Amino acid sequence: MSWVNRRLCMKLGRRFGWLWGAYAVSTFGTWLAFDAFAMIAVLVLHAGSAEVSLLASAGVAVGAVAAVPLGPWIEFRRKRPVMITADLVRCAALLTLPAAYALGVLGFGQLLAVAVIVAAADITFTAASGAHLKALVAPADLLTATSRFESTTWTASVLGPPLGGAAIGLIGPVTTVVVDAVSYLLSALGIRAIGTGEAHPQRTAAPRAGELLDGWRHLLTSRALRPLFFNSLANNALIMAVSPVLAVLMVGHLGFTPWQYGLAFAVPCLGGLLGSRLARPLTTRYGRRRVLLTSGVLRALWSVGLAFVRPGVPGLLIVMVTEAGLITCCGVFNPVLAAERLELAPPDRVARTLAAWSVTGKATTAAVTALWGLLAAVTSPRTAIATAGILLLATPLLLFRPTERPSPASVRPSPAAPPPSR
Repeated sequence: MSWVNRRLCMKLGRRFGWLWGAYAVSTFGTWLAFDAFAMIAVLVLHAGSAEVSLLASAGVAVGAVAAVPLGPWIEFRRKRPVMITADLVRCAALLTLPAAYALGVLGFGQLLAVAVIVAAADITFTAASGAHLKALVAPADLLTATSRFESTTWTASVLGPPLGGAAIGLIGPVTTVVVDAVSYLLSALGIRAIGTGEAHPQRTAAPRAGELLDGWRHLLTSRALRPLFFNSLANNALIMAVSPVLAVLMVGHLGFTPWQYGLAFAVPCLGGLLGSRLARPLTTRYGRRRVLLTSGVLRALWSVGLAFVRPGVPGLLIVMVTEAGLITCCGVFNPVLAAERLELAPPDRVARTLAAWSVTGKATTAAVTALWGLLAAVTSPRTAIATAGILLLATPLLLFRPTERPSPASVRPSPAAPPPSR
């Protein structure tokens, strides 16, 4: 984290350097534990497609529902203590899994409970960190900051899964969970190192029952964000719903080892790193709207190729080429979307907007993942993957709507917002 901090101090400031370093550590830990719950379910508990999909969906869905009231709570509190608490909760919850495994009492119910806790803490951390980033970085630097986070994600994606797969094969399936837990502890320490001085958000009105919905209200009434919101929900849900089914197909049916499975998804992530580095220059040259439309259309064209995976090297190549195309387009799209979302969120509704987006996204993904697990059980994993790929081809239609960007004066403040400065 010190190296990351020194590199960014010159451009975006020391405090952003620590925030980015904390994100880098936890992201590397998470990707080292890539599909760890699915691997434990398949290799330790001998679960099938329906159970693995239930694990991936139900835990996230319940966690998302539990996180719904946290948006207003986060909005009017200092963000760094919230982020540190979320990291420590994730660390403690994950450490219960290797403890139970060592005692021989690990079960599917515990996996599901930990998934719920981690999902709720993820949403809490995401909402708080997004609001904190907007306060920490000047508007002109938001795209640079979000591109740095995106580059970090894809760098971790390249290195983490093959190392995690090798660790699972050599030491056991819960090894990477321990590393992931420790990474959250280090992330909390990094956020603590940002220092003090964060202003406490002030309320100017009594809490309202309706403020719970302010995030969704903004997303649904913003002509610029609404089509991006619905496109993101559909696209991400269909892509993520395939993940547990593909894990069962590759590891359970086609005989790929965990390290081969990790390698098949790690190498294509170099495309995500490339895409995240191209996001800013492409946006400077062509504008955000055109970049979002083009990359949003292109990222929907690849996933259908996963239906043709086969055993051996040819199957690995099919997965790698398909994922490389998809991930490169996502690498361009994601940081531009993140910057646009932060800029268009009113200062007094950033946390609630991000929480609403995250809660809805996770709940939608959970529902679609559960449905795809049932589809795979009734038909076959390959049929479920092909169906998701075909439906993804239609998701770009959600982007082609009037998206006239409102001026800052047209965004109505929340009743709980402080009065404008004079």
